[in-house]
Amino acid sequence: MTDVVETETRVSQPRPDGLRGFASDWASDQRTFKNVSWGKAMMWIFLLSDTFVFGCFLLAYMSARMSTTVPWPNPSEVFALNIGGTEVPLILIAIMTFVLISSSGTMAMAVNFGYRRDRRKTALLMLLTALFGATFVGMQAFEWTKLISEGVRPWGNPWGAPQFGSTFFMITGFHGTHVTIGVIFLIIIARKVWRGDFDTEKRGFFTSRKGHYEIVEITGLYWHFVDLVWVFIFAFFYLW
Repeated sequence: MTDVVETETRVSQPRPDGLRGFASDWASDQRTFKNVSWGKAMMWIFLLSDTFVFGCFLLAYMSARMSTTVPWPNPSEVFALNIGGTEVPLILIAIMTFVLISSSGTMAMAVNFGYRRDRRKTALLMLLTALFGATFVGMQAFEWTKLISEGVRPWGNPWGAPQFGSTFFMITGFHGTHVTIGVIFLIIIARKVWRGDFDTEKRGFFTSRKGHYEIVEITGLYWHFVDLVWVFIFAFFYLW
């Protein structure tokens, strides 16, 4: 009887204010994830861990650039394209950034139509997002090919500090891998949406709940994260 009274007393206690209330929410797990699905919560946890990885990579890049005594390559020269006999700085990077940022818009619209259960528009917008992502990866492959042909290697480059090649290939390659995985996942989910797997409750991955399009939003969370990371890479590598 005493245990029951103590339990009721703990339950009836008001929520603490300020930082103590915040800590109480996360420690008890009663409010923070109460109305969040397992899939969405796990995606947020994954994105948080991935943020640490990209953050460490960018910190390593900053440390290498600020500590080297050899001049760092000028991005306007390294990433310039020769168009009609004129060197145009950062034109390819600008197009890549525009394409990837545009894909965030199409992904957001796909999520919107997903919750309206408009499967055709959702699938088409997801495929358009995947097309934008594949275009980005293709342009990044062209960028890599150009730099490699000009002598850039992980251990050196003809324009200055040897750390440039290793940090560039590591960070942009890791991000490009994320984009590639996202494109594959977008195509898989778009195919399921187009076939109506979420409406007919067809057995398979992510289709166990009838009329449940939350996987589209979860895919969108991943895709927006990839786009956000590119903003930081763009600022660090191409504008600094």
